[in-house]
Amino acid sequence: MSISDIYHLLRDPEQIIQTGGLILILLIIFTENGVFFGCLLPGDTLLFTAGLLCSTGHFEVSIYLLLVSISAAAFLGSSFGYYFGKRAGRTLLNRKENFFYKRKYMDSAQAFFERHGGFALIMGRFLPIIRTFAPIFAGMTNFDYPKFVYYNILGGTIWVFLMLLAGYFLGLFIPESAAYIEYLILGIVIITWIPVIITYFKERKRLQK
Repeated sequence: MSISDIYHLLRDPEQIIQTGGLILILLIIFTENGVFFGCLLPGDTLLFTAGLLCSTGHFEVSIYLLLVSISAAAFLGSSFGYYFGKRAGRTLLNRKENFFYKRKYMDSAQAFFERHGGFALIMGRFLPIIRTFAPIFAGMTNFDYPKFVYYNILGGTIWVFLMLLAGYFLGLFIPESAAYIEYLILGIVIITWIPVIITYFKERKRLQK
């Protein structure tokens, strides 16, 4: 597979599940929750799709195993982000932009974390980009670690359970919805990105004053 093929695979939740199963899901959730280039990976859509396919029999893994293992992956990913932010996060502020890293991502996440503090680790779980960089900023600012663990566990568990079970129960009560999964994924992408775009432009406007 070429790099382009791999990239497109990692952006397609259904292909991720069919190709790599639970192991690949866990790796992606870990990366997307605290490794800076993980912001390019799907999170919400992957969880929703996994829940939907699980309930319709297209992904033969117990929903209980999904809930527990993915919650653990989200917690560990954010914990890695905290450690990275504490040890080397400052280097990202001076890092040259490339395909995997955009400074505007950092600015949006920094503004969100500074405004909401520990709650950013809960609310930010439902926002792409913020989900990846919030734990990094928590480490950079030496945010109280016991509080970080509390918000990390709470935020990760709420996010995973809500997204997985939303897809699971949709597939359980409306099995034919699996045939329209592409449209459902597109809807989730649009809904989750709107707050991120609003946050970015608000912060940009604030800095221009």
